[in-house]
Amino acid sequence: MTQSKASVSIGLMVLSLTLLSGCEFSSGDKIEPTIKTTGIDLGMFTEGAFTQPPKIVECETAQGTVTTCYEFTTSGAPAGREPGPFCPRNTTDGAEVGGAWFSKTGSGDLVDITGEFILKLGEYYGDEKWLVYDTKTNKVRYTATKEACLGAARPDVAEQYKQNCIECELSYLDDDFSLTYLIPTTPIPAAQSSRVHTVGIALDGAELSGPAPVNAILGSYTIAAFDDCGGHINAHQGYHYHSTTGCTDKQATTTSDGHAPLIGYASDGYGIYAMRNSEGKEESLDECRGITDDTRGYHYHAASPSENMFIGCMHGETVSPAGGPAGGPPDGGRPPEGGKPPRDGHPPERK
Repeated sequence: MTQSKASVSIGLMVLSLTLLSGCEFSSGDKIEPTIKTTGIDLGMFTEGAFTQPPKIVECETAQGTVTTCYEFTTSGAPAGREPGPFCPRNTTDGAEVGGAWFSKTGSGDLVDITGEFILKLGEYYGDEKWLVYDTKTNKVRYTATKEACLGAARPDVAEQYKQNCIECELSYLDDDFSLTYLIPTTPIPAAQSSRVHTVGIALDGAELSGPAPVNAILGSYTIAAFDDCGGHINAHQGYHYHSTTGCTDKQATTTSDGHAPLIGYASDGYGIYAMRNSEGKEESLDECRGITDDTRGYHYHAASPSENMFIGCMHGETVSPAGGPAGGPPDGGRPPEGGKPPRDGHPPERK
């Protein structure tokens, strides 16, 4: 299924109001300090991932550690490619016209959003109310305008935007749209594991997001379509990933141990690697989906594409958001009046 050489250790500050669901750990579980850490290799990022040269600034983690942070600024778009496609246009369209969505099993690969998938949504989810297409024309209902995108990609979906396949365009973002990530220059093992808000940053500069609120999405009879890379767009985060399907994978040239490729870095600065190694095998991981080896130090391995998560919890300390508590406003909160949310998370994604 589905698409500057420097070494610095970094941890990421980004905003997300949705907490990670389905995590098989208790927030606050004790974790052992890691023996070794490795820095982020900026050379692994795609050219154009940042809109300005990163710089080092003073910062403080949510746990109260005063440190220095690396500051990344991005455009909200994945460097090196155009997002999409997302929604098919007709019930006869094949996989090449549409994107992908979570499997109802909650594990394994994403499923293709084909015209047939749209036709059989009622059967797929066991709910005959689904009707995301016009029965007379067989055209798929999708959010074809900025107004429709903004109306559907929110927690409180208006009635006219239900029964839609949701897709948004980068052109809908504000002209001055940008995202800034603050990062501890050295990963700091936390005394206790913590829940995931925003996961981190992919090698193409796009956000690795916290879990999508699938129950709310399906409850409004909408499909928040991903492209085949496992990402989609909203007005607060730009393009961001909820799944990894290999589009940002990059293998380090300095190792030949068959390890899984790097996909990005977590908000605490540790690397996130693909689920399986070159032999198709998975590692034996801790509750955060992390493991330590002599080459990479502590690092994570992403979950399967349909699990609606990347990692299970945060092993390291992350940076407090400016002007607010760690983790942002409570679930269901919205950005400040006339402003953008701080980047340690984001409003609940009701796409």
